[in-house]
Amino acid sequence: MKTHEPDSPSRRSRRLPVDATDRKALAEWEPADPAVIAEAVRLKEAALVDFGMESSAIAGWIYSKCAHQIPTTAIDTAAVMAAGDGSCLLVFNPEFFVALGLDGVKFVLFHEARHLIQRHLFTEPELREDPVFDIAIESTINHVALTRLRRDRLPEVGGSSTGVDPREIFEHYHADLVGQGLKPFGYEDFIRTDLGCYTELRRMENPPAPPPVCVHELLEELRDELADPETIERIGEEVLANVLLAGKRGVRAAREELLDLIDRTEGATDRLSKLWGDLGAGMIRGQTQRTRRVDWWQRWLVDVLASKLGEGERLIYPKKRGAVLAALGEDPTLSRRGPERRRVVAIAVDASGSMPEPVVDWIASLVGQLDGVEAHWLSFDAEVVPFAPGDPLVGGGGTSFRAVADYLEGRTPSARTGEPFDETLDAVVMVTDGFAPHITPAEPDKWIWLVTEHGDDWPEHHTPQMACHKVRTGDR
Repeated sequence: MKTHEPDSPSRRSRRLPVDATDRKALAEWEPADPAVIAEAVRLKEAALVDFGMESSAIAGWIYSKCAHQIPTTAIDTAAVMAAGDGSCLLVFNPEFFVALGLDGVKFVLFHEARHLIQRHLFTEPELREDPVFDIAIESTINHVALTRLRRDRLPEVGGSSTGVDPREIFEHYHADLVGQGLKPFGYEDFIRTDLGCYTELRRMENPPAPPPVCVHELLEELRDELADPETIERIGEEVLANVLLAGKRGVRAAREELLDLIDRTEGATDRLSKLWGDLGAGMIRGQTQRTRRVDWWQRWLVDVLASKLGEGERLIYPKKRGAVLAALGEDPTLSRRGPERRRVVAIAVDASGSMPEPVVDWIASLVGQLDGVEAHWLSFDAEVVPFAPGDPLVGGGGTSFRAVADYLEGRTPSARTGEPFDETLDAVVMVTDGFAPHITPAEPDKWIWLVTEHGDDWPEHHTPQMACHKVRTGDR
């Protein structure tokens, strides 16, 4: 982003606090007026609420990871940076935010969030070191911001634009190529992708000079101290994975924004193509990556299941000590040995549903690969029947989720075996079409619902909400 005054000295000459990585030092660096800080914080909070509700799923996820949001005059505008602990750090100049107003704050925060993602996507040194690529990134990011935030011009402070105007860059590009006798692209083709914009700018005889230093460049030394490139990449991938999951689950804004980002970075590098393939981004576009197949519901289930399996202890009978105690006439006792990862998972398959057999087979193989997991398999319709993977599902009558909850929570025994369930569960995986009276389990945070393609994903909207994902037959 530009500085407030077009002819102001470069911010490269500004010095951050010596201990800039200390959040307290940043906050106390020539502090602004308390009233200005309060208003800036209010504007920032309002902007972030809008991101979370409708404007930008990517920016919303990035700022949800910002554990520390610091008003400071150590910088002129704003920046979002990755921290070594896996969180993000937002720093912003309160006077600048107040001068911008709410619409301007949203624009600047969107711009900086996209910088974090797009600099993560393009890590090749030859691109990062080329000032023309900086122009391309600034232009495409601001074009997206103008489009997504429905603006017709960049924010202004004191009558001066706060960023690189992509339309002005295009006008210079168009005039330059016409002057050389070359055929320029139209604006939409020129600005469509990051790499395409960069390639066209390189055709110019006199490419535009780099803009005044953007905050994300000014704080490069601070960024290096906060997090290494691997950490930045990991955070970026986590944000993109969460946005992709939201898109797959029907959040239209997340789907549209992610598709736009994929289109704008398409074909840039082999590493980037592999990243989109690993995330399963091709599926959200209705495409399958060549030589790759990522089953998103499988990735989702692994992630959610892993989050519900924790450390535990195992009770053992000490044979030698027990023999001594028995010889002395004492009662034998059990001892605890740990920490041991003892996980108990119940997988309940709806016998009246339409879940494809390969899905059940894959879940069986997944649980078999998790070290220390004890799996309990159940078939259910109106009753609950324990079974082993590979056995035919028994059922066909009406469906009752309550029957599963009553059995697993110890209220009723299995109707077929007469045996009660007396284990403490770490997770319950429900494989179903979702069509049955809704329930609220005793521990809803442990329940994971896999719903068939045309089924009812009510657990996603239930109160309290439960982990829920639709399994489409095309996912296999």
